[in-house]
Amino acid sequence: FLCCKNKPSSGINAEYGAPNVISLLLYYSAVMICLGLLLLAVVQGVQIETDQYTVGDGAGYTYSIPYGKELKDYEGISSPACGGEIEQMEVGKINTPNQIRLSYTGDPTEMAITWTTNNIVHIEEVRYGLMENDLNNTAVSISHQYQWDKMDDGSYHYTSGFIHEALMVNLIPGKIHYYKIFSNGKESKVIPFLAAPEPGSETPVSFMHIGDAGTYGTSVVVTANMIKRMKEEDFHGLIHCGDMSYADKYNGTRPDFATQKVWDTWGQMVQPIGSHMPYMVTPGNHELDPYDSTKENATIYQKRFIMPGNERYYTFSVGMVHFVSVCTDESIDKESTQGVWLEKTLQKINANRDTWPWLVVFQHRPIYNSNKNHGNWTGSNTYDNEKGFPDPDYKGWPESFEALLLKYNVDLVLSGHVHHYERTWPVWNRNHTQQSYTDAPAPVHITCGHSGKNLYKWQWGSNKTKNGYEGPSPAFSAARTNTEWGHCELEFKDKNTVRHKMYVMGNKEPKEDVTITKKRSSAAAVHLSSLTLIALLACWTF
Repeated sequence: FLCCKNKPSSGINAEYGAPNVISLLLYYSAVMICLGLLLLAVVQGVQIETDQYTVGDGAGYTYSIPYGKELKDYEGISSPACGGEIEQMEVGKINTPNQIRLSYTGDPTEMAITWTTNNIVHIEEVRYGLMENDLNNTAVSISHQYQWDKMDDGSYHYTSGFIHEALMVNLIPGKIHYYKIFSNGKESKVIPFLAAPEPGSETPVSFMHIGDAGTYGTSVVVTANMIKRMKEEDFHGLIHCGDMSYADKYNGTRPDFATQKVWDTWGQMVQPIGSHMPYMVTPGNHELDPYDSTKENATIYQKRFIMPGNERYYTFSVGMVHFVSVCTDESIDKESTQGVWLEKTLQKINANRDTWPWLVVFQHRPIYNSNKNHGNWTGSNTYDNEKGFPDPDYKGWPESFEALLLKYNVDLVLSGHVHHYERTWPVWNRNHTQQSYTDAPAPVHITCGHSGKNLYKWQWGSNKTKNGYEGPSPAFSAARTNTEWGHCELEFKDKNTVRHKMYVMGNKEPKEDVTITKKRSSAAAVHLSSLTLIALLACWTF
């Protein structure tokens, strides 16, 4: 401190005499200010701003997501109905970087990033570093564009913006980094993000997880709630368990020219989240199923997302947690490519549980569901599609899949698809449960499919006369709601404890807040109870 440069060398009455009162006041004021700034940084971590996400062409067109609106400001929202969609974004009119999203690669020293502009120039890059004013590293992007819905005259209903992809490397695990995008002759603001803790780190890990969002008023309010939570706590990422945008024709009700705009709108809606922390996704039926995706068949999913591996089933770790994505619109029996990959992957992770005590699988369709709509995923839809779109018949669901969950001690299974919230007890073989979360002997399944789309309060075809929860709740179901939208959170506090919370849209405090514990052995193979071993033998049928 400059005010202390004439401080006496020894004693209060040294050569320069008694300390100057003003100097002391300045000194202690400076100390208090620095401590206050340090405390603010510790408490708030990565700061989230939403005002930077108004985008446009600089010549009159601007677009912004209405995060400030309350539920009452939207028309048509009345549980379980989510109302209409918000105004869709015209990506061709936006020359600044938009739809910015980060994603993990599986290496804690790397971070992938994607963004969109309506044109390209000779410089398309990201500059990044450990200090906001010293972005001394550069990642050059690759860029691509696609067209959709060809018309009779040879033109297309939709032409995407230029989608850019880049890879930031040599990150320091667990540290805050900063980046700035230089693209199409424009610049983004400097944006902070937190790199993943290194494998085996005992740093607590926090994630959000959602499913089945869309671009409705409810979707925006749920997203705004998550943005607020990011201002209160630090998170390492978000997992979206499929059905991201619903960029389809709604079984013929949406015109061809409108479908792909929904992807752009959704991408901009989640930008305040995805630009600050990795936004990890797994494909749902509305990205993969030929009928439900309006023939997208995952082509658009792979153009718009950068996930590890083949992007449908893959794995990555964040500190003490290992995450595994599986694709429910694909076979998973022992003869299938995915089934062989999954067993090898789980086997490798389970052999290193001292490094990754927590093992989390996430997917779209749940194998435990008490709502009458959809049922438990068995590899085949329970409803009829139009001619030309045959029902899928994917092998290994749920028997082969659950056998692997039990064999390799998976702790949590996250899903969406069913438009409700449900949390199970530790459960195995359908009817075996432990109705306690203390030293859970089997996976806990959490469906968070209530993040924007219409809720499944009523059974299909019942004309609102039969509740989706008709009849007694099954023994495996610990909590559920089919009338409230919201999001879920997981906080892995240490190698033995994870806290699960579910926030209802618009509420500051969680509606669900439970703690799940696991006893860990020091050996790589984690303890299995005798009941779980019996269950494993009983269900090993593939």
